[in-house]
Amino acid sequence: MEIILYLSVAVIAVAFLILVMSVMKTLKSLGSTLDSVSTTLTGLESQLQGVTKESTELLHKTNLLAEDIQKKSEELNTVVYAVRDVGHSIQNLNNSVKKVSTSISTELERNQGKISQVVQWGNAFIDLKDKWKQKQEKQPSQPDAAVQNQASKEVRSREKLIKRARSYNN
Repeated sequence: MEIILYLSVAVIAVAFLILVMSVMKTLKSLGSTLDSVSTTLTGLESQLQGVTKESTELLHKTNLLAEDIQKKSEELNTVVYAVRDVGHSIQNLNNSVKKVSTSISTELERNQGKISQVVQWGNAFIDLKDKWKQKQEKQPSQPDAAVQNQASKEVRSREKLIKRARSYNN
């Protein structure tokens, strides 16, 4: 029985040795895998640092761009408000011009008779003046009293014409 015991111990020792060898092979294989993972992680870490740096720069540029857009938007709002105010001013000016032109048109229609009288008086005066000049040129020797009598006759005849024109206008 002792031999069985020794043999059992020897088998256990050999089995233990095989087990240790298997575990050692597994650990060596695991070591090389861990080295490969470590190398990959080191490369990944450097790449991640580059991405992080670029992301930070991009975020900074985006913030600057957003601030610039905000500033320009505020400046553009000022321009829009100014243009709107100019539009209101032009509209008010147009309304004022319409009111003035309507007022003038109304006054012209209301005073049309008076205006025609003034035009007729003006024409009559110009005609009298022209006739007086013609008579002075033709008859320089005629006395002044006779010229005045003739002018007053013409004024009276012009007044009669104006009265007739008034009666037609009314």
